[in-house]
Order: sequence, then C-alpha cells, then structure tokens
Amino acid sequence: MAEKFSGVHWMLATPFHEDEGIDTASLVNLVDKAVASGCQGMVCLGVTGEAARLTDRERHQVAETVIQHSEGRPVTVGTTAGSTAAAIERSREAQELGAAAVMVSPPPMGKPNPDAVLAHYSRLADAIDLPIVVQDYPSTSGVHMSPDFIARLCNSVPAARYLKLEDPPTPPKISAIRKLVGDDMPIFGGLGGVFLLEELSRGSAGAMTGFAYPEVLVDICRKMAEGDRDQAEELFTRCLPLMLFEFQEGIGVGIRKYALHSRGLIENPRVRHPGPNPTDETKAEFHRLVEAVGLSSL
Repeated sequence: MAEKFSGVHWMLATPFHEDEGIDTASLVNLVDKAVASGCQGMVCLGVTGEAARLTDRERHQVAETVIQHSEGRPVTVGTTAGSTAAAIERSREAQELGAAAVMVSPPPMGKPNPDAVLAHYSRLADAIDLPIVVQDYPSTSGVHMSPDFIARLCNSVPAARYLKLEDPPTPPKISAIRKLVGDDMPIFGGLGGVFLLEELSRGSAGAMTGFAYPEVLVDICRKMAEGDRDQAEELFTRCLPLMLFEFQEGIGVGIRKYALHSRGLIENPRVRHPGPNPTDETKAEFHRLVEAVGLSSL
C-alpha cells in the first residue's frame, strides 16, 4: 500500500444473537458506524471481536462481511493463531477476501524467545503480500517485545509495517521505539484509548481500539493533528472516566457490547459463553457515566 495508515481504525465487536449465532446485520451496522464517524479504517477479529471464541467458518464470515461493506475503507483482519502455520493460513484467507492488512500477535510459547518471534513474523511475511500490524499485547500473548526487539523486527521484516502497542506504560515505549526506528513503523495505541492523548503527543499515528464512541476518538485525533491540543485535551479528559470504565479487565468486552447495544448499533449485547456479561449494577453505572461525560445524546 502506498499510503500509510493513520487516524482511528475502529476495532469491531462481533455481535451475536441470543442463541450466540453471529448477527450479520448488526455487524454491518458497526461497519457503517465506523464509516459515518470518520474512521480511517476498521479492524475485525481482534480481542474485542472475541476472535478466540469463533470457529474458522465464523471467522471467514465476519471478515467477508466487514470487507464487503467497508465502502473502500481499509480493513485489517486479525489472524493471530497458536502456530505459524495456522497464522499463515488465516492470513492468506484474509488476503483472498480483500483485507488491507493483517494484525498478528506472537503465538503463545512455553518459553518465549526473540528469535522464535522474529521467525514467526518473517515466515508470515514470506507467505503473504499484505502489511502486518504487529500486536504488542503481552497480557494476552504472554510475549514481551522490547523496543530493541521491535526495531530489529522493523529492520528485518519490512512487511511488519505497523505496531499496535498495548504494553503499558505506552507513551514512554512509543518514545523509545521512535528513537530507534523514527517514522518507519507507525505506532497505534489500543487499550480502550485510555492513553490516547499522551500517545499522540509522543508521536503515535492514531488508535486501533474499540471504544464504543468512535466519533470521540476521531475528534481527539483530528484536533491533535490540527494543533489544537487544548480542545483535544478537554474532550479526552471529559471522556476518560467512561473509557476507563469500559476497559475494565475481565468485563470490558461485555461493557463495550452493552454500550453498543444502548446506542442502537447492535441488537443484542451478549458476550459468547464463557465470557462474562455485565450485571444490572454495572449497566446502571454505565448509564450514569454516559450522562456525566455528556455523551447521552450520541
């Protein structure tokens, strides 16, 4: 791709019916919302998309639906797998469907080592003709990638073009990586957007996250790009309590899906079993926060 990714690439949830079958109509609603909100792109089959709870056939269904309805926006497809061979197969499928990039986290390893991680991405790059978004999310992968290793990966595997950084504290790690690679590997924040302002200040290219109010993320990124930090900071600071609430460990996907349901974007907020769904008390807290931060009209 000639033009590098930037801005907000919204991480899509995977909506389910009450019987836990995939709700394609609601998924299309989310794609439409990403486009209408001004997102530069979208990402499916990540942690927010409950990819680990989907069958291979369902993964294909989700990726195909998102790509077909993206209206030309680049779609990044999560293809993380437990082995290099499986990641290659999923990535080839994403390429055939028309994905603009694949997002891949290192596979789980009993004793992670940098050479094995580098070989994983190198073999994947040799097998496909798409940019790779390297997902640095050690809390789910169990693999820690240092700035020096990420620079080595950037220099050794040109297809590893982007980094989705979810290894807090993210702002200092952005600075450390950019000192080593400059702008050669654009960095995107995740983690629900809770460090977005500081990440942009440190030189991130944008955000790949699924906060249920993507227009807020787009607005913050736009104001920062225009040099209006004061307004960006006001909006970020006002909405941060809701971002933090939505990103609670263990129940974040459930809260996010409930938020999307409350906005009328998905028909059912169900998280696929055995994922937890929010309690009535949590739902009430969510509504109080939405009102407090001034987003109840959205």
